[in-house]
Amino acid sequence: MIMTLDSVKKDRTVYRLVLTGGPCSGKTTGQARLCTFFENLGWKVYRVPEAATVLLNGGVRFPDLTPSEAEKFQENLLKTMMAMEETYFSLAATCGRNCLVICDRGTMDAAAFIPKDVWENMLAANGWNAVQLRDNRYNQVVHLITAASGAEEFYNVEDNSCRTEGLDLARERDRRAAEAWVGHPYIDVIDNSTDFDTKLRRLIASVCRRIGIDTGDRLATNSHKLKFLLSELAPDEMFPPFQDFEVVHDYLVTSNPKVQARLRKRGQNGNWSYMHTQRRRDVDSQVIEVKRQITHRDYINMLSQRDEKHYRVLKLRRCFMLDNMYMQMDIYKGPCHPRSVFGAEAIFYIRHDQIANLTKFSFRLLEANAIVGQSRTLNPATHLYLNH
Repeated sequence: MIMTLDSVKKDRTVYRLVLTGGPCSGKTTGQARLCTFFENLGWKVYRVPEAATVLLNGGVRFPDLTPSEAEKFQENLLKTMMAMEETYFSLAATCGRNCLVICDRGTMDAAAFIPKDVWENMLAANGWNAVQLRDNRYNQVVHLITAASGAEEFYNVEDNSCRTEGLDLARERDRRAAEAWVGHPYIDVIDNSTDFDTKLRRLIASVCRRIGIDTGDRLATNSHKLKFLLSELAPDEMFPPFQDFEVVHDYLVTSNPKVQARLRKRGQNGNWSYMHTQRRRDVDSQVIEVKRQITHRDYINMLSQRDEKHYRVLKLRRCFMLDNMYMQMDIYKGPCHPRSVFGAEAIFYIRHDQIANLTKFSFRLLEANAIVGQSRTLNPATHLYLNH
């Protein structure tokens, strides 16, 4: 792929991605999964907040606005969005690492909700044009299809205070948002033809494919997530290039016993990212995880809801590539539950028929890490969610 932006400087990549879609399409969780995936590869990830949500949460209600006020608000919304993006683009331009900038919607999303003549007048008044706003501003656009189209049983409006659309309106807004980006040279559409977890893997795979990152089988739909218990660790010099992260998990009190909530603090060199995850069983007993990136202040506030009945989980996560497989190795730190039987585990995705193709180096590394058995999530002695 030839990037149209000034994206590659001094052997590093700055990649500007728009993540858009209809209501309840998985954007929030998808953004969190993208962030984790690329940070594990050693990239710096910036996330531009959705400008519309920021402004609408300030008390703006479109039914209260006159037509002229609504038009002016949309123009100021677009200017706010561009100013926010430029702040992160500027940081990315001076970053010493490969950098992914994820924009929660982009400039052309505004065109989906404005009459064509009003949009064209707005462009003319500000000296903008569609090529500038759409084609030259971003490297890639990924549109996630709303759950209202193909996954209706999972559609809900409870997770977003600004979301009120029924199924038909959600489908209409999804269609208009997709059409607004027609013309961009690199668009990927992720539908609901698979389960939600596979949908998110397809999202990550589409971004990696455009950038040119070989993910091997980690994102293949026929791959399996394997975990192996380790009794000891190989010396650092045996590993391929790796990234180490400090990780802290805390479980929270929930009002619904069927919902598991946790906080994750993850960082390097004193720089931290924070995530809130809710895990529940939904239709057909499918496990649904909703991940949301949060601020340090949110993390501190939510930490007051920590469930003292469950252990805090402390670990070092080592991430590296091995024979085109993306591997994560978790080294657990005390205090641990007395029933815990592991000090570390290796996690990776592989097709079972590929095990025979591992190189001699891979076998040496795995043997040096002293695999003692395959972990089973349902085994209470190898599960993170342990009571005191």
